[in-house]
Amino acid sequence: MSYKQIKWMILLIPTLTVGLWEYVRHQFLLPYISMNLGNWLTPVIVYVVSITLLTRLFLILERIQKELEHERAAKAALESREKLAKELHDGIAQSLFLLSVKVNRLEEQAKQDQQLDNVYSIKKTVHEVNRYVRQAIADLRYDHNSEQTTAMNESITLSGQIRKVVKDIPVRIDVDWSIPDEAFNEKEKVEILACIREALFNIQKHASASQVWILGIGQKECWKITIRDNGKGFDMNPFERKDRYGLKIMRERMKELNFNMQFLREQQFTIVEFSKEGEM
Repeated sequence: MSYKQIKWMILLIPTLTVGLWEYVRHQFLLPYISMNLGNWLTPVIVYVVSITLLTRLFLILERIQKELEHERAAKAALESREKLAKELHDGIAQSLFLLSVKVNRLEEQAKQDQQLDNVYSIKKTVHEVNRYVRQAIADLRYDHNSEQTTAMNESITLSGQIRKVVKDIPVRIDVDWSIPDEAFNEKEKVEILACIREALFNIQKHASASQVWILGIGQKECWKITIRDNGKGFDMNPFERKDRYGLKIMRERMKELNFNMQFLREQQFTIVEFSKEGEM
């Protein structure tokens, strides 16, 4: 029942009750009920009908009002998050990009090995800060509490977040996920999602792949996440290259969480694997 219908029901029910009672009273009950008694019974009948019918309508009306207030508050919060995300993007993210360009120019001008090492260290720091800022922008623009469908609970799980990231990558990606969400705490979810996002961005940028497969299998104590693509792969160990900051940061994150990371080439596929050891 809509808000407008409830208002009309609240207005019409007392009126119809009085009209119906007066009709029955004058047509059928006048020989048995005196005029004074009928006048006293009229407010009693209206009161009883109001208690039985209108109380329920008022409860429904209060519930609708609370839902509207919640939606207004959620909308205001979402607008604030969007504003903050825009400020981050227009301010810090753009400044980091400009700083990255300047460091690239400095790298081209550097001649000595010590200078290059310093440049690589600065680039790594800029790259990591930029990743964290972009992650913060993505988190701010996604409001976990504003969903109104049954997909809300799914979207806040790790698998739901991965599927959301997949939609933003212009490569065909198949996701097969069976790891229970209870296998990760909140920090692990954030770090694993960031690593998966980084792996997908690297595939998009460097691999020239046409197909990607994400497989998550295991239980709470033991699991394995495999990201496999049919791209062009790599010729040398990418961890030995000084400009591959994303892979190094991914490995450092997994090491801090006491998880394992492997990066390998099998036949025509490149594979990134995250795992937690235990009994499968």
